[in-house]
Amino acid sequence: MKPESAKARRKAPLNTPSIFSDNAIKDIAGALTVLLADVFAVYVKTKNFHWHMSGPHFRDYHLLLDEQGMQIFNMTDDIAERARKVGGTTLRSTGQIAKLQRILDNDADYVTPEDMLAELRDDNLQLIRSMQEVHDLCDEHNDVATASLLENWIDETERRVWFLFEATRQVPQGA
Repeated sequence: MKPESAKARRKAPLNTPSIFSDNAIKDIAGALTVLLADVFAVYVKTKNFHWHMSGPHFRDYHLLLDEQGMQIFNMTDDIAERARKVGGTTLRSTGQIAKLQRILDNDADYVTPEDMLAELRDDNLQLIRSMQEVHDLCDEHNDVATASLLENWIDETERRVWFLFEATRQVPQGA
């Protein structure tokens, strides 16, 4: 048998063995890839706000956003690898992230700490809704492994929303 040439290897498709139909692979991997783009967008925004935090609660907010940034980043590899495990492909570039992301960037020169935390709270709420949609898709295709991962990520994201909400909640005077 003649060895495969480098050129032939570059053209070979990534045919990961899968129990899923071609339709399911396309749907699940595609949804995970869009979710991954959103997760990267929230990660970068979280780090942006972490780096540009200021004010009297600087230390607390800076540390909170660092912790949340690490948690968000830790999701990225699992999401991408899950897309590959089901038989699909995933993100290949920051350009692809920019095309797919639904979470808006914030390039403002200055954002108040309260606005930073509120924006991240809302972005994380949007991530929860997106993860729930992917979960529904997984249910349709009987993909229990991806659904299980999503359940854990939803729980982690709900915790981030809770912390961001509590950090900005206004306590009534005299309470």
